[in-house]
Amino acid sequence: MDSQPTQPQIAAQSPAREAWIMFRRNVPAVIGVILLVLIVGATLYGSLFYQGDAFSIVWAPHEPPGVTPEFPLGTDYLGRDIVAGLLTGGGPTLAVGLAAAAITMVIGVSFGALAGFYGGWVDNLLMRITEFFQVLPALLFAMVLVTLFSPSLFTIAMAIGVVSWPQTARLTRAEFMKIRELEYVTAARAIGARNRRIIWTVILPNAAPPLIVSATLTIGVAILFEAGLSFLGLGDPNVMSWGLMIGANREYILDAWWPVTFPGLAIFFTVFAVSLIGDGLNDAFNPKLRER
Repeated sequence: MDSQPTQPQIAAQSPAREAWIMFRRNVPAVIGVILLVLIVGATLYGSLFYQGDAFSIVWAPHEPPGVTPEFPLGTDYLGRDIVAGLLTGGGPTLAVGLAAAAITMVIGVSFGALAGFYGGWVDNLLMRITEFFQVLPALLFAMVLVTLFSPSLFTIAMAIGVVSWPQTARLTRAEFMKIRELEYVTAARAIGARNRRIIWTVILPNAAPPLIVSATLTIGVAILFEAGLSFLGLGDPNVMSWGLMIGANREYILDAWWPVTFPGLAIFFTVFAVSLIGDGLNDAFNPKLRER
């Protein structure tokens, strides 16, 4: 008679599947995904259900929320519909966050990968450049870049990416230095693989988990950065965004709180959702938690 196992036997699973199972079981991370999907869905399809132009003056200035049914969240200092501004401004705000995060990852991963893989004088040179950018006052440097090249979504995303990449470079460098001496990298060298192939197709995929977490969190930082620049009057005046709504109405906040509060809440919940997702990914890719 066959002996019965005392413990349930679990089939070996790939790390990606294990990470997905861990992420799916993380309630805050799932809440973050649901919240982010709702926000993105509202910005993409909200105009189908709520007609309105974010720049059109449609009513008296500073109409409070709930007074006029046509404008449930009221109007701003010019009489523009706040709901229309929220639905229209979400797209550019999220686009700046994604673009800035992409620029940050491209620059940071490139510097960190080359520094961590080659070491020596290459590492010293690239890390000195990284330290130079790291000690610069990020907000002031971004303001200078946006002012020099005129405010637009592209220049704002570029400025945020240029000032945000050093931390990603250091993280990538640390991962490459840890992985480059492992057996499968040595085996790739032994079969004659070129350095470029080893960097981008052998080491980088195995260093990806912490970089994915970093990219996710960078999106939230970039959204806050864009809001800060717009609050200081450096947003693109021709494109509605949540930061622009806050910046345009900041002088009237003591008389009318709602034109600033509602876009501020939109930014808060978006960054909060991204942070929950980032924390969930961090836990999912953590091998110690998976073993536990």
